[in-house]
Amino acid sequence: MLKGWKKRVCPSNLPQRMNLLRSATTTLLFLCGNYPAFCADDSLAAFLGEAVFEKQRLFDDQRYPNVVVSTRGTVLSAWGNDGVVVRRSEDGGRSWGRVITVAKTGYHGGGTTVDGNSGDILIFVEERQPPAPLTVYRSRDDGRSWQAQSTIIEKDEVGNLPSMHMNENGITLRRGPHKGRLLRPTRYYGTNGGGEEWPLQYTNAIYSDDGGKSWKTSKPFPEKGTGEAALVELADGRIYYNSRLHWSKRPRNKRRREAWSDDGGVSWEAWRIVEALPDGDQGRTYGCMGGLTRLPLEDRDILIFSNLDTDASHRERVSVWASFDGGKTWPVKRLVDADRSGYSSLAVGRSQSPSAGWIYLFYEHDPIKGAHMARFNLAWVLGGEVTGDGVLPNLRLN
Repeated sequence: MLKGWKKRVCPSNLPQRMNLLRSATTTLLFLCGNYPAFCADDSLAAFLGEAVFEKQRLFDDQRYPNVVVSTRGTVLSAWGNDGVVVRRSEDGGRSWGRVITVAKTGYHGGGTTVDGNSGDILIFVEERQPPAPLTVYRSRDDGRSWQAQSTIIEKDEVGNLPSMHMNENGITLRRGPHKGRLLRPTRYYGTNGGGEEWPLQYTNAIYSDDGGKSWKTSKPFPEKGTGEAALVELADGRIYYNSRLHWSKRPRNKRRREAWSDDGGVSWEAWRIVEALPDGDQGRTYGCMGGLTRLPLEDRDILIFSNLDTDASHRERVSVWASFDGGKTWPVKRLVDADRSGYSSLAVGRSQSPSAGWIYLFYEHDPIKGAHMARFNLAWVLGGEVTGDGVLPNLRLN
């Protein structure tokens, strides 16, 4: 049953205020550190203004979240480990439609991808906990109906076929020689999967240049034991990649991993440990799937990351972090939900639609059975806790 929003700040004239922000010509001043002043576009203006946070329960059972925003501005929540379903919102996440079945059986594989060229949406469903047979479902009507398609996925350079589960959503590249390419994170599970094969496992990605009909597999991420990842395209065309770690014998095994691609997601270079970002609850070495998204700006890389922020030995306290330099530093974080929580996924709204100005966080809850959808703006994130990792810019609208 659809339940009402829990609101922290939601003035009755909020939609009018956000519309005014979208159309205003604004100046965003970086008054701390060495950030220069620059003129913000309408997209950034929509994410600022009065701080707003709301959340709503969408599902009461099962697991595995992805949230995406279609080319028409419809917000879609993909969900399930005993069959896969979606719910749609055409009003920016204020209200949600009925549950729509994508697949009656199967495991949500994550990587839900909106094709920015055609507007089609792809959902990846594996038969069971992977490694397992895969079916890709396509929607050509903004998520209202879904059809299975024939899909080709090539093995990677060492002869391994990737699994889909359970990764953040895919993207459409918008810059450079690979503009229009679809790219989503994947992983190699080993022959049988499970903890005994963590030393063999690695994260990677698949990419398609024909609208998702056929896919090639990237080179392996440079560190073994990784899996369940997220990626975004930066303003300079590079791909930023951020991954969970499962293998407890790796150094600093409770922190996230990251790397970059200069070739449209074919290979991953300069990997490092992200000291500022936790990988799951810190009372044990197991990690947790996290969300990642980038605000739709032309020349500035503002990223939002989600994961758990707790010293406990169980999953709780889903939170978000913000980076203002493309993932180099993460100077601010904010708690979203102090209760039990788990896997999470992030997306941002599209301009000239009811979703504009919103950041969406879809996360497991109660504990890890059922899900909530939170929506908030960047102004709300900026009211969080300073981490000490880099300088928090002072953002102001003139």
